[in-house]
Formats: sequence, structure tokens, C-alpha cells
Amino acid sequence: MKKIIVTVDLGHFKAYNVTKEDMESPRITLIESYDSVEGHGKISEKFSDKTGRFGSVGSKNGTTTGSGEPHNTQLENSKRQLKLIAKDINSIITRGNCDGWYLAAGKKINNQIVENLDPSVRAKLEKNILSDLTKADKAALLDRFQ
Repeated sequence: MKKIIVTVDLGHFKAYNVTKEDMESPRITLIESYDSVEGHGKISEKFSDKTGRFGSVGSKNGTTTGSGEPHNTQLENSKRQLKLIAKDINSIITRGNCDGWYLAAGKKINNQIVENLDPSVRAKLEKNILSDLTKADKAALLDRFQ
């Protein structure tokens, strides 16, 4: 039996192989892990006003400038992140040659990740937990998914 566990949030991604041979207890090994720079930080750290340009309604020549507000930037960044996460999951499950896989992601992002998965990968999803388990240790992961 070969399974894959994927734990994810907008800043962290971890994928584990779970193997269980006859007469043995399950073994869990980390196969991929990364931290996303886009998932961390505040929007104000990514965008700032340039000196003398923020909030000026009209300039000397009579033209108007924008208010400097990044409209829907956070929403667009999270959508882009979720699509990349789904793409990474598709790649891991496809090349992993597993019997099935498990997903753990928070309530806010779980459904969007599943929607962006390939149908063949979604069909192999056996258990989906609405919880962020990216910081859980291996033993706790096995307890949650077994």
C-alpha cells in the first residue's frame, strides 16, 4: 500500500509518502517541502507609495493620478497561490504512482484547491481534512489519516 499525504496552507507545502508493508507499521517520509514567500508578509510590505506620488489628486499640468490603492491584489495573489498549489499536487500525485492520497488544508482554501485539481487526481483523493496540519509532526499526521 502506498499513499501520499499533502498538508498545505498559503505559506507552507509538505508532501509525505506513506508506505505500509505486510506485518509492519506504516512509515512516513517527507518527499517535498517548501515555504512560499508570497504567502507570508503583509500587503503593505509588498506595495508602498513613492515619495510625492501617493494621494495627489492633480498634478501641475492638470492631469490626475490614481489613489494608489492596490484593488483586489490580495485576492488575486491568493488565487494565484492556490492554482500553483493545485498544480504542485497534480504533479506529485501523478508521478508518485500511489494508490490514493490525503489532503489537509484550512477551511478557507481547501475547496478552492480541490476545485483546481485535475479530475484524475481528484478521483484518487481518499480523505480530505479541513485543518491546517503543516506544522504537525509525522506521528500526528498518521493518527489523523489512519
